[in-house]
Amino acid sequence: MIIALFPNEKKSLSFDLGIEIRKFLEKKGVIVVAENEKAQRIGAKPLDSVKAEDINFLIAMGGDGTLLRITHNFQYIDAPILGINLGHLGFMADIPLGDINQSLTELLMGKFNIEQRIAIEAHSEKGHLYAVNDIVFHRGQNYSLIELSLHIDGVYLNTFVADGVIISTPNGSTAYSLSAGGPILSPSLNAIVITPICPHTISNRPIVLTANHTIQIQYLSHYDPIDVRADGLKALILRSQEKVTIQQSKKTFKLVTLHRHEYFSTLRSKLGWSGKLR
Repeated sequence: MIIALFPNEKKSLSFDLGIEIRKFLEKKGVIVVAENEKAQRIGAKPLDSVKAEDINFLIAMGGDGTLLRITHNFQYIDAPILGINLGHLGFMADIPLGDINQSLTELLMGKFNIEQRIAIEAHSEKGHLYAVNDIVFHRGQNYSLIELSLHIDGVYLNTFVADGVIISTPNGSTAYSLSAGGPILSPSLNAIVITPICPHTISNRPIVLTANHTIQIQYLSHYDPIDVRADGLKALILRSQEKVTIQQSKKTFKLVTLHRHEYFSTLRSKLGWSGKLR
């Protein structure tokens, strides 16, 4: 078995933890690799020393942001990813520090599920974006609200006058979309959420669609270019009258979930819900 470790250089604990995990896995007969420039720091083999198709799992050490960066930067590796939480919320990276050895033991014993979560893609004349969480159209440096028209499968839906619009997967429904007032979707749903950001008209509410729809967004305002960004990382610049088409991606996001870590319990814990059984 080959496992790739991805420490987050911005987390001081990450490399020390990487060394401990590498030693633990090697004792179990696992070949451990890491990014070429980080491998030596944790005593692992360079990532390029093995074939991408031979890697069984990726392990992210950080938070959900770390996990997203790995997914974007290493799209050529099709292995599922497991997240160890060194951040704050951590809906995807949900393994706490105190549970690492037990969680890794269960991983090696096969006590896990691999969830195939949907992803989305944006296409325009300027390029292509892939997103696990969301694709955000934001007014950028414009001081005023912007106008964005939306068509669903070629049928006009609405023109939003707002700071922008979020197109989110169920996986991303607990991220920016939630902060903007969008609903929480179970990550197993085959759906997409359209959430306006601070809309001028209060009746403009989030909309949930099945993921087989094609969404076209056109920037109508004669202002400065706006930002179209995938997962807060890669971006396109959209100028007035230009269009972007968003569809479900053929590539899924493969997330390892351990049997002991259940989504709804994580949701209740991370959001600090205080309800109790009576």
